[in-house]
Parts: sequence; C-alpha cells; structure tokens
Amino acid sequence: MAYIQTDVLYTREYRDDAINMGKAESFPYYPATAFGATAFEEIKTAYRQGYTYIRTNNPDRDVLAGLMTRLEAPELEAASTVLSSGMAAITATAAALLKSGDHILSNRCLYGETIELFDFLFGKFGVETTYVDMADLDAVRAAVRPNTKMIYTEICANPTIDLVDLPELVKISKEAGALLVVDNTFCSPLSIRPLEWGADIVINSLTKFLSGHSDILLGCVTARPELVEKIYEFSLFMGSPADPFPAFQMIRALESAPMRIERQMSNAAKLAAYFETDPRIVKVNHPSVNSFRQRDLAKKLWKDDEKITGMMSVEFCTEDDAKIDAFMKQLKYVHYAPTLGGMRTTMSHPVTSSHNTTPDDVRRAMGITPALMRISVGIEDIDDLIEDFRQAMSELE
Repeated sequence: MAYIQTDVLYTREYRDDAINMGKAESFPYYPATAFGATAFEEIKTAYRQGYTYIRTNNPDRDVLAGLMTRLEAPELEAASTVLSSGMAAITATAAALLKSGDHILSNRCLYGETIELFDFLFGKFGVETTYVDMADLDAVRAAVRPNTKMIYTEICANPTIDLVDLPELVKISKEAGALLVVDNTFCSPLSIRPLEWGADIVINSLTKFLSGHSDILLGCVTARPELVEKIYEFSLFMGSPADPFPAFQMIRALESAPMRIERQMSNAAKLAAYFETDPRIVKVNHPSVNSFRQRDLAKKLWKDDEKITGMMSVEFCTEDDAKIDAFMKQLKYVHYAPTLGGMRTTMSHPVTSSHNTTPDDVRRAMGITPALMRISVGIEDIDDLIEDFRQAMSELE
C-alpha cells in the first residue's frame, strides 16, 4: 500500500463501464486544466482530436460551440468558437482577420466600447475605422475604400434600435470584397440568423438574452470553419477562450432560451403597443410599432412582430432629471441595471451610462437625448408589466 499522500493523489475509484452505460441527464462540468495520458500514442491522438490543455480545448466549451452553431447556422457549413466575453469575441475577430493598413467601415450606432476598441486599439495598430449611418445605404457605398476589409454593424443599434438592411449590406460587402460582421446580441438567433441572409460572421454576447440569468460572462463567434479557425487560433494568444464553468452554465441556460426569449420578444411588442397610446411617451423605438421610422424594413426582415427583439427605447415627454428620477422610484418591478437580456425587465439611461462621454450635439444627432430610456423586456406577466409603467407615468408630467 502506498503512503497516504501518494494514495490520495492516485486513487480514483469509479466504474468506467457504469458511467458509459448511460448518458448523464445534464452535461457534466469539466474544470480540469489538463487531460493526462498513459502512452505516447494516446498523447498523439489527444493532440489531433482529443483534449489536452484547458486553454486549447475543453468539453464544455466544445459542446457550447456546437449548440451555438446549431442555433445560428443549422443548415450551413459553419463553426463557432466561444470566448470569455462579447468584447473578447469582437476583439479576436478583428485582430485575427485584419492587419495594418486595412479599413473598417462601421455603423455609427454601436455599443460604446466597440467604438473605443476600433478607435483606440486598432487605430494604434494602423487599422482605420470610418463610421456612417448604415440606414443610409448611399452613405455606406460612398464610404467603401479599396482597402475596406470589414463592414461591421449590429442588427439593432444600441440604444436607438435602428435597423440595417441586411440583404443590401450583403451586396455591398460582396462588391467590396469585405467581410460583413453582424453583432446579433440585441436579437439573438431565435429572432434572426444573419449568416442565412449572407453575412460572413455573426457575433453574440452570450451574457445577454441567450444566458438570460444575468450571471454568465461569455461571447461567441459563428462563421465559415476557415474563418473560425483563424479567430480561434488568435484567441489562444489573447488568452481569451471561455472558462469551462460559464460554458457549463451556458449549456444549461440554452435549454430554456427559446421559451424565455420568445416570451421577451412577445412582451416587448405588447409593451411597445401600450407606450404608443400613452401621451407621456413621445417616441417608441421598437420595430413592431407603425410609428417606427424603419417599419417597412422591419417587415422585410421579420414576418412576426412578436419575434423581433426584447429591446426597445422610449423618449419621455420631459428631459427633467428630477421627474425621470421620480418616475424610476415609483416603479415596483422594473429597475435600473447596466446590462440587458435578463429575465427581469430593466432600464438604462444612455446619456448617463453608455453615451455619457459623447458630446450632446452628437448624441442628439443619433437620437439620444436626456429623455431617452432603453428598456430590456423580461418574462413577467405582460399585464403586470404594463401596469407597473402606467402607474408611474404621472411622475413625468
């Protein structure tokens, strides 16, 4: 018998045949940083097609990547790689596929940190970015350069919910020989699948709607296998492949994602319809309402108004901070949170959060005023949700 220290290191008594006899009801969590081998041939096989080191590959991460490919591109030849955050996914994609002297043509309405990434990091390394309003297709065409290698946009802009004409952007990107990258976080593949429309790469912040529980930090890139391989290889150097535990959590979260997100999208359309009737709301930014400035485009991209997005923004009848603050305090369920996509309905004030460093005149040109509130709609009973907003509206008068 070995000494106790050796004994506790090497005694692992379990029956392989019993484990292999059936499938675990939930996919297991594999936290191991490395997978060992007992023979040289096993080592060779592991490096070719198995598991070796946690940063290189992991079962939870691989299963999650397969699920995301199934969600985003079920009938296409595609692959996915899962990273530590949505920003890691964006960074790895641009870094792996661009070089000094290349040009990014980007939508001007983006998540603020994406703009900072393009300007401050990639600008430092010789990649220039031009921002245009991609609702203006002529402006997009005019901004294309011979060295434009990537056209980047969100499917729904944050926080104004401006849409992009995906089929037309696909045509422009093909003519330019540029990769079209679409951030699908605001909609998710339960709403729209950009790759099926002809986009080259789709990015999801899994932290948001697909997680839904506000307790996971992950990002994902889905594209043709040869593109994903380049992004994956670069992510290894960045040290940004996803940790196994959030990947394990995300596998579980995806099991309920269709039910959750469909409810959120339906609730958002019904809430938007209510806001249209309330005189304290002067503007409703949601593709389902007839007043939405890109309503025709919304009908082109989606056939069902209740399956577009759980995100919206509304413009109040006042820019008075005190009145908006009183309105927020009067709400019983809805509350402020600097994130989106969770099961509970939350609000964010872009002027004091995501766009607080943007000059006021620039913000207003984008449709972002102190009266604008972004809303991430949850899965509450819709009658309770509407009543919560209704009973607080008088504070805005």
